[in-house]
Amino acid sequence: VQLQASGGGLVQAGGSLRLSCAASGSIFSINVISWYRQAPGKQRELVAAITRGGSTNYADSVKGRFTISRDKTKNTVYLQMNTLTPEDAAVYYCYAHIELGGYWGQGTQVTVSS
Repeated sequence: VQLQASGGGLVQAGGSLRLSCAASGSIFSINVISWYRQAPGKQRELVAAITRGGSTNYADSVKGRFTISRDKTKNTVYLQMNTLTPEDAAVYYCYAHIELGGYWGQGTQVTVSS
């Protein structure tokens, strides 16, 4: 499985960004795709996840502002991020959960100016 994350950038506080995570390879083996983020000096944390069946879950800090979705035709998972704050600034990673482990995509930087 290979994951290609994109869509990061610089945005003003209150603005929006949409991240994309395109999967390729043995995508049939993927059970869940998650978005994580890691800010400088902090641990990597789960932001949102979507299962094969379409169920979603979110970190409390992003509920109501972020939406995870997918386009099966494009093998792509999206993270729509609205009302961004400086606390959302981090490197965002997508992760594909398979039966015995998983795969990380490369990170995409999100910078939020106040």
